[in-house]
Amino acid sequence: MIVPKPVRYEIRQGRFVLDRDTSVTASPPLGEVASWLRGELSPVVGGELLPGPGSGTITLGLRDDLPPEAYRLSVAGDGVVIEGGGPAGVFYGAQSLRQLLPPAAFRKASAGGPLVLPAVLIEDEPRFGWRGCILDVARHFMVKQDVLRFIDLMALHKLNVLHLHLTDDQGWRVEIKRYPRLTEVGAWRKESQTGWNGPMDGRPHGGYYTQDDIREIVAYAARRHITVVPEIDLPGHTQAAIAAYPELGNLDTPLEVRTTWGVGVNVLNVEESTIAFFQNVFDEVLELFPSPYVCVGGDECRKDQWRDSPAARRRIRELGLRDEEELQSWLIRRFDDYLAERGRRLVGWDEILEGGLAPGAVVASWRGDLGAVSAARAGHDVITCPNTSVYFDYRQGTGEEEPVPFGTVLTLEDVYAFDPIPGELRDDPAEARVLGSQCGLWSELIDSNRHMDYMAFPRVAAFAETVWSPPARDLADFRLRLTAHLPRLAAVGVEYRPESGPLPWQTRPGVPGRPEDRARWQAKIDAWTSNIRS
Repeated sequence: MIVPKPVRYEIRQGRFVLDRDTSVTASPPLGEVASWLRGELSPVVGGELLPGPGSGTITLGLRDDLPPEAYRLSVAGDGVVIEGGGPAGVFYGAQSLRQLLPPAAFRKASAGGPLVLPAVLIEDEPRFGWRGCILDVARHFMVKQDVLRFIDLMALHKLNVLHLHLTDDQGWRVEIKRYPRLTEVGAWRKESQTGWNGPMDGRPHGGYYTQDDIREIVAYAARRHITVVPEIDLPGHTQAAIAAYPELGNLDTPLEVRTTWGVGVNVLNVEESTIAFFQNVFDEVLELFPSPYVCVGGDECRKDQWRDSPAARRRIRELGLRDEEELQSWLIRRFDDYLAERGRRLVGWDEILEGGLAPGAVVASWRGDLGAVSAARAGHDVITCPNTSVYFDYRQGTGEEEPVPFGTVLTLEDVYAFDPIPGELRDDPAEARVLGSQCGLWSELIDSNRHMDYMAFPRVAAFAETVWSPPARDLADFRLRLTAHLPRLAAVGVEYRPESGPLPWQTRPGVPGRPEDRARWQAKIDAWTSNIRS
């Protein structure tokens, strides 16, 4: 009952007893994975698992004949062996081992006795190398502890890229020491719009991550084999930065951090001083994020202000460009060159194709498949993330009972049917240019951690299977495994959306609901997870 589905899962005769005398042993390169696994299992057995020999041993090892993220998990009466092509593969094997335990084991509470694991052989490896999730902390800020919690949930589903959307019109969320007003001013807005076009709520909102916070997030993710890819938007989605430093914009009048949603008109100017400003920003960002990939946005940049700007029009003439579209491409190329000189690769949304693509850029294709197909055939790497298939801010049902009935309906079945390879690229040599895919949790209308749970799960579980498992789909089999997986999510406190629709308090984000409703839901969770040996 593993999610995402392994390549091979074979049930064998016998069982392994996990108790406080069990040991976890590993070679030095796997010491961190072993430490993590002991931390997960020790509370469940009611004692610290030892690194040396015991009554039964979980052995972690490396194999040269496996790819880095592949693993082989064998559970037998005399022990458990997890072998991987690299530490990441062993970590994923350990995650699968956890899913062989009863759901209550995920609570990290002592069972008061031994646990029985079925004897199995699992051989597994991911279909794609880029298995990501976009977490938008710019629109609604998510405190550090909640980001760490989300990283653990990603790791449980064998996702390996956290695309952290750190800046936008509505907020700047990362400390830049050279430019303190980015967070002193840009991290705070006076109120927020309710719904997509609703009234203002009258409540100040804000927050940001210190550089030490970012280091902790990046290190925490790395220990779970997740790369954190930062996104610093330009030239559009920059009103928060312009509010902090007006000289970055095109207007003489000051701006506030934006309080409404949608595509704004305020964009960066194209002066050398503005380019230098953001290169200085990236100097600090690159120190914080070792990721080989850095996203600069490039999406939804309205050109109205450039058309009205004498300075922008002069720039177009000086550079011999055709129009404002080519001006944006010129700007993106400047940052592509900057990042390439520092050994990094630029990622941009598919709008960077308009006006000519920067040579080394990776395209995140969100507006259907057209951008992915044209970029891949032109020899560029691609990440597919079409909004109609993997944007999880979109509603999950047709009923008005959805907390915020926004966007087209995107059901669990729709997500499970998604294929990261666009149809036009199948059996095309350019198919190899698809690095993988990522789902999106855009937070304009997700204003609490509980609402994030509701929008993300169980759709994240379905998405994880599309990027990890072989392309063949079996919805009935997935539903069967999901039935076993949901109690695991419940055991770690994830308030996912039930298939039957939202529970009474889930129809209004952030409202706890009636005590009797929550008591009924807790009773259901307890019934699922009460027998830890089952």
